[in-house]
Amino acid sequence: MSTPTADPAAGRAVKAADRAHVFHSWSAQALIDPLAVAGAEGSYFWDYDGNRYLDFSSQLVNTNIGHQHPKVVAAIQAKAAQLCTIAPGFAEESRSEAARLIAERTPGDLDKIFFTNGGAEANENAIRMARLHTGRHKVLSTYRSYHGATANAIALTGDPRRWANEAGVSGIVHFWGPYPYRSNFHAENEAQECERALAHLEQTLAFEGPGTVAAIILETVVGTAGVLVPPAGYLAGVREICDRYGIVFILDEVMAGFGRTGEWFAADHWGITPDLLTFAKGVNSGYLPLGGVAISGAIAETFAQKAFPGGLTYSGHPLACASAVATINTMAEEGIVENAKLIGESVLGPGLRELAERHPSIGEVRGLGVFWALDLVKDRETREPLVPYNAAGADNAPMAQLAAACKQRGLWPFTNMNRFHVVPPCNVSAEEAKAGLAVLDEVLTLTDAHTG
Repeated sequence: MSTPTADPAAGRAVKAADRAHVFHSWSAQALIDPLAVAGAEGSYFWDYDGNRYLDFSSQLVNTNIGHQHPKVVAAIQAKAAQLCTIAPGFAEESRSEAARLIAERTPGDLDKIFFTNGGAEANENAIRMARLHTGRHKVLSTYRSYHGATANAIALTGDPRRWANEAGVSGIVHFWGPYPYRSNFHAENEAQECERALAHLEQTLAFEGPGTVAAIILETVVGTAGVLVPPAGYLAGVREICDRYGIVFILDEVMAGFGRTGEWFAADHWGITPDLLTFAKGVNSGYLPLGGVAISGAIAETFAQKAFPGGLTYSGHPLACASAVATINTMAEEGIVENAKLIGESVLGPGLRELAERHPSIGEVRGLGVFWALDLVKDRETREPLVPYNAAGADNAPMAQLAAACKQRGLWPFTNMNRFHVVPPCNVSAEEAKAGLAVLDEVLTLTDAHTG
């Protein structure tokens, strides 16, 4: 592991240029104080003061093989020396090989790959494909979801980032997905939650008109909105509903794919094949912008003799695809997907459940692989969230204090609303995972202080 060298003056210069010229996403510009990052390696990154952070966020849950993996860095360097860029209309070696490797791992007959620059564009194009394939216009998604920040993708999103962004987009309908811990259906167990959630979806379709619905899009495991693992039978039930009404079933695996849940794709846990599967993030650990849509044979055939009316200048960019090839091969060679499963089963799952026994602010522990969340509460009996929905400022103080305490102890957190997400790289070691849990054990005393 590299030893960070402190250079505070360089850090101040980076920060000054950032504050003068960089406009940050999802932020009130005058209220943020971005950390100036000097370097990264494996499960860690560090600042210019020499402070090192164990990355329990995988940045935006995308550095699945950790930071600066030498095999991927070398592949990008080699490709840059050979061919930096070429237009999407050409057949190019790294593009072809990345598509082949992805198609080998996607479920069922999802054998055609349309490349995008990221997950939002992947969902945007999947919706376009579904609408053109069916000749219908409506798309259903759940309230607890995040699908990206482009026009249709943000309208599909259920969380509050949608509210200011959905003007001008039509045909998007939201419904409630399963969430046994906070059931909208008054379910007493997971089986009831599954049954009632499917009945709710059926009723929503009845009132919308199934013949008007092009697609239903779900995150296989809901990510930012809470790491919600679907109850047994739910995805199969949605698949059956889609088949019955001729609706395209889209699974968004932008966050859950490429090892995050301990399988190549989260759909593999339930043996489900969607009609379209979107991906990004873990496909190349975010080393370069890349996403895509894996397409079934039936939908691909729709565009065999007529043009698909969509494209991107950087679709299948050679450097991005070379990084994907190296990432996928490295994950296979080093057993990184298997490691994610093992760490989830032997370290994170048991460790987080042990924390729940000691900390009354933990209402529920849920997850798979290296994809976990703590649902933090004021009261376990009432399940009142630690902070209100979409809290900000003073209302969000308990979560802000928790995040700050983590950073002070060298753990970089991922928090959202009343949840603490535990999402380290897929190749995190058992020792690193345990070190992160030890920090969590310390800082959760802060949230415990808010319990009744």
